[in-house]
Amino acid sequence: MYNLLRELQHASPDIEASAIVSVDGLSIASALPQDVEEDRVSAMSAAMLSLGDRISSELGRGTLNQVYVKGDEGYVILMSIGEEAVLTALANNRAKLGLILLDMRRTAEALEQLI
Repeated sequence: MYNLLRELQHASPDIEASAIVSVDGLSIASALPQDVEEDRVSAMSAAMLSLGDRISSELGRGTLNQVYVKGDEGYVILMSIGEEAVLTALANNRAKLGLILLDMRRTAEALEQLI
């Protein structure tokens, strides 16, 4: 799984960090810089996924596929990996969101076979 994260970051150089997190907020695998706390990323990813799922459901938007947050310094993007995990990526503000989402979808599909 770690190798798939590294391949994702190689395919999309604007992705600065990535992780696979369980829906319970536990880290499964990560490719994070040393200054990024793995536990914090995992917990926040699970919280964002839970809130996004609730919003999507209660507002009649169907099953949640992805959540993203855009800040001044870039994006935090979450994409479902089946029902048990989420792929999280941190991308800089120069990232082309469409290309990032495409690469993340391919990675999520490959990871779904492993999880």
